[in-house]
Amino acid sequence: MEKFIGLLKIVNGFVWGPPLLVLLVGTGLWLTLSLRGIQFTTLFHSLYLALVKRREEGSQGEGDISHFQALMTAMSATVGTGNIAGVATAIALGGPGAMFWMWLTGLLGMATKYAEAVLAVKFREKDTNGNMRGGPMYYITNGLGWKWLGIIFAIFAAVASFGIGNMVQSNSVADAVHATFNVPLKVTGLVMMIFVALVVVGGIKSIGRVTSVLVPIMIVFYIAGSIAILILNAGEVPGAIALIFKHAFSPTAATGGFAGAGVMLAIRMGVARGVFSNESGLGSAPIAAAAAQTNHSVTQALVSMTQTFIDTIIVCSMTGLVLIITGKWSSGLDGAELTVTAFQSALPGFTIGGPQGFAVGGGLIVTIGLILFAYSTILGWCYYGEKSIEYLLGEASVMPYRIVFVIFVGVGSFLKLNLVWTLADIFNGLMAIPNLIALLGLTPIILSETKDYFSNHYKP
Repeated sequence: MEKFIGLLKIVNGFVWGPPLLVLLVGTGLWLTLSLRGIQFTTLFHSLYLALVKRREEGSQGEGDISHFQALMTAMSATVGTGNIAGVATAIALGGPGAMFWMWLTGLLGMATKYAEAVLAVKFREKDTNGNMRGGPMYYITNGLGWKWLGIIFAIFAAVASFGIGNMVQSNSVADAVHATFNVPLKVTGLVMMIFVALVVVGGIKSIGRVTSVLVPIMIVFYIAGSIAILILNAGEVPGAIALIFKHAFSPTAATGGFAGAGVMLAIRMGVARGVFSNESGLGSAPIAAAAAQTNHSVTQALVSMTQTFIDTIIVCSMTGLVLIITGKWSSGLDGAELTVTAFQSALPGFTIGGPQGFAVGGGLIVTIGLILFAYSTILGWCYYGEKSIEYLLGEASVMPYRIVFVIFVGVGSFLKLNLVWTLADIFNGLMAIPNLIALLGLTPIILSETKDYFSNHYKP
């Protein structure tokens, strides 16, 4: 088994190697240039549509959930362990400069996310119950006319939903709750099964309602804790930002437990973890975008684009700045443990229950954030997986899928997940290939829809 896992890790390294990362960033750059920097020129309008207006004037258009609910469903799946553990890994291995490349990846990824949503709404379909269904498998089939490639994407997405979107998340929550509150793994798994089942059995409308409340709360909670640390260490913030820009273009020397890193490693870790965090180009978020009530594909695309901005430019930045200003990035720690240590050192708080109790402070912020982030990711990915299964096997397969998905939430809470994590990572990366082919091949349609909106529908 160890040899098999070792082989899978080699495959994973190849899948997430330079070719895919260059293709992901290159597609974002191509779309940014083709769309004339739409993520910069329309950012404030997009944030207004997403967070203030929330719906179009007059008729909302066809769809199952509002713009905001579609955004929050997609956010639920992307704001997750990548924002806590992924950022920590990037900086622990690539140095502070990795944060700069994560920002760049996020800014280019906004154009990719925009393009995905345009196509998702443009080529979506109605099922026999009148509900919307869409995503890469539909715009590959109906846009490119390559059903075989749509099938490949759906298979990759369905498999990934049980790994990165299910067992990996429930396992992270069970470990965090056990370490902080000493709750048995299986008890956490059972509780999570119940809470997931209560939501996903109602489909996208139920998921949309819950995530539209849960996601804003969890993001504000995590950002508020991070800002408190930044305010308490305000004098260190300018130096931290300067360090990010300095080491984005120059090697980071070895210090403390940090082994040192060259510029190429900073770039690779920043790009890889940036993509892992915001999922721009992987093809998952457009599945949620396709369910939005909208009269024009571009309206939802502008809203969807803000997902990457909030995820990478705001939430990931909070984690990265806390790691750097506390100096814990060079401690030799990695992943969620590094983030917990950094937050706890900045807000030590106090201990409840004596020496064997749990600490109330910055570390608890990360633990609670991890629980909420992982739970919301499970909800979002259940919808992604069920739409992929529906595309492959028909509408009758949806409810059996939901039941199996909920069972695997419990199973994942107590398993050792080296194999599952690696397989999920591979299939998550493989999703990007057919999706990026579609984005490049359907660029003329993306540009046509954009021109139509800004010529005939947009009212500044």
